[in-house]
Amino acid sequence: MSGANSETVLVTGASSGIGWELAKCFAAGGFHLVLTARNTEALQSLADELRRAHQTEVFVLTADLSRPETPEQVFQELQGRGITLDVLVNNAGFGAWGLFAELPLPRQLEMLQVNITALLHLTGLFLPGMVQRRRGGILNVASVAGFLPGPGMAVYYATKACVLSFTEALAEELTGTNVTVTALCPGPTITNFDKAAHINKGERKVRMARMSAEAVARYGLRAFRQRKVVAVPGLQNQLLVFLTRFGPRSIIRKTVRKFNGI
Repeated sequence: MSGANSETVLVTGASSGIGWELAKCFAAGGFHLVLTARNTEALQSLADELRRAHQTEVFVLTADLSRPETPEQVFQELQGRGITLDVLVNNAGFGAWGLFAELPLPRQLEMLQVNITALLHLTGLFLPGMVQRRRGGILNVASVAGFLPGPGMAVYYATKACVLSFTEALAEELTGTNVTVTALCPGPTITNFDKAAHINKGERKVRMARMSAEAVARYGLRAFRQRKVVAVPGLQNQLLVFLTRFGPRSIIRKTVRKFNGI
């Protein structure tokens, strides 16, 4: 699938939102694509669109990253097909709104599996080959939530803090390898995230403007190409991250709690 003049990117969670838009951005940039998510119909629709618009090769691989064995299965499938991966986009993830003690524990543990464990697993499988070939890169979709404690979505915020910390550490470890790693940290974005997380927007006492998924994806790809380690799209989000350095943690916690409507 990887030709002499084309690279191949794997995008997880590509069936909607930021993942969908990132796939479109990479296709427009001349990449071949491997698209994974649980929604096969949505993936096929996106693949058809990308083939028509960009005459690029697209391989659809239905995958459920909440299952611990899935990353290895994805890796083996691509190995078996002779597909060399140049870029890994770890975008798959979800949140859950509510108090930790009241939310179903299995759902919280599933969030850890998708948001953290699968991301680390896929990275651990594909990164050694990139280092050996001295080319490639990883784009991890984190969040401005990774800079904050998140009462009302405690586990989700914690998972994104892990992704951000891991990405920064990995970037330093990869110095001199010619392999790049970027954490894309969007703020509120127009996607189906809130619906999937069952967020009660009516309870929120703090409002923030939302970026489009397309704008976030374009910013993310540009930052990735520029080899930025941490990329925060939007002036509003950049200001928020900047202010977290100076605000008392107690005030930050209370503000986030109001934002989450708890």
